[in-house]
Amino acid sequence: MRAIEIIRAEHRNMWRAAHAMQFLGQRFAEADNETERRTVELIVDYFESFCEVYHHPKEENLLLKRLAAKSNEAAETIARLRRDHDASPAQLARIRQLVGAPDAAKKLSQEIGLFCERLVEHMRMEEDVALDLAVNIFSRHDWAELDAAFRAHDDPLNQGEVGGDIGLLRHRIAQIAPAPEGLGGRVDTRLPMTDKSPAPVKAAAPLLEVEGLETRYGRIQALHGVSIRVRQGELVALVGANGAGKTTLLRCISGVQTATAGALRFAGENITRARPESRVRAGICQSPEGRQVFAPMSIEDNLIMGAHTRPGREITQSLEEIFDLFPILAERRKLPAGTLSGGQQQMLAIGRALMGRPQLLLLDEPSMGLAPLIVEDIFRIVRMLKERRGMTVLLVEQNARAALAISDYAYVLETGVVTLEGSGQELLKNDSVQRAYLGM
Repeated sequence: MRAIEIIRAEHRNMWRAAHAMQFLGQRFAEADNETERRTVELIVDYFESFCEVYHHPKEENLLLKRLAAKSNEAAETIARLRRDHDASPAQLARIRQLVGAPDAAKKLSQEIGLFCERLVEHMRMEEDVALDLAVNIFSRHDWAELDAAFRAHDDPLNQGEVGGDIGLLRHRIAQIAPAPEGLGGRVDTRLPMTDKSPAPVKAAAPLLEVEGLETRYGRIQALHGVSIRVRQGELVALVGANGAGKTTLLRCISGVQTATAGALRFAGENITRARPESRVRAGICQSPEGRQVFAPMSIEDNLIMGAHTRPGREITQSLEEIFDLFPILAERRKLPAGTLSGGQQQMLAIGRALMGRPQLLLLDEPSMGLAPLIVEDIFRIVRMLKERRGMTVLLVEQNARAALAISDYAYVLETGVVTLEGSGQELLKNDSVQRAYLGM
């Protein structure tokens, strides 16, 4: 069923392109800008050249046609999806026409908003209903044909270093709607491609093992043979000064930074060369340093982005769980994420990571830049995730006192080397740690 992964990966790229266009469309109503108009043109080019020529016909002629032949249950959904496919070229043509009319900024903004709203609704219906139904009724032969067809044309936004218009578009989308893992949705089969988390390992065995890990930024070696263990249900802290390599280590674990030596094993599987999206599917989810929320998108859509590897039918339940944990996000769920305070954005970043149903939650500097009372609240939530939900957490934190106080085990990292390790309470009492990090 590789076709499903390809469809979802292409949807993620389309979603980011659409939200970038929507963000620019909202700005047209305030101030016109020729560069931004050109970016909208590039996004329209992408939808017309790839989505209308390759993506939609594959869905129409293979997925929807086959569903219609095998099940009456999907008739209404298929009809709706086909109407959307038929209407899309005219919508894109209207946007292109309005881009060329400098006096139509307000109308352009409205047309872009309507297109994006319909696109997101379309993709959700396709994933939540059509793909779920296909999983239940398609045969192995059906999937073999679908998989072959969907591998035939690569989404240009998935390609590596490219120039020309598509390279410019990738750059501008990344500027407007940044994502830690970058653009692209290639599927990696080196980890199990399943929407269900792997079975928990025995408590005595490490969930995560990092052995002799090294990595470089150009000529600069950032990690020098780092080895750590995180066991199921533990809260493990990484403390150290700025530039010690804490964030770099998390980036290596999540796959956005390449390891140049050493090994990473997760739940017994070697993931040293696995792609980031494969690690997310396996159960590694990260709340990044600096929060990195998608400011123009709604709070609810930010959270949904965190569940992009999971079946659509599970998302509603997960949203309610996050809203129970962070009531302020429930109250403002339809507002842009950029309207939240720093502490609220941190809650959103943690909630987005939790939407992936992690086996291992990576938290990078959750207290950075927050007021003391908010910091206390964030650490209370982290402790609660571990104690009440049994979540395994790897916490990177400059606030060494707070991190060590709630951790089961901890490592001190200095200039890319682990210099001390022990229980949180042991390191709190360690003279070297007290002098270097606790101001004592």
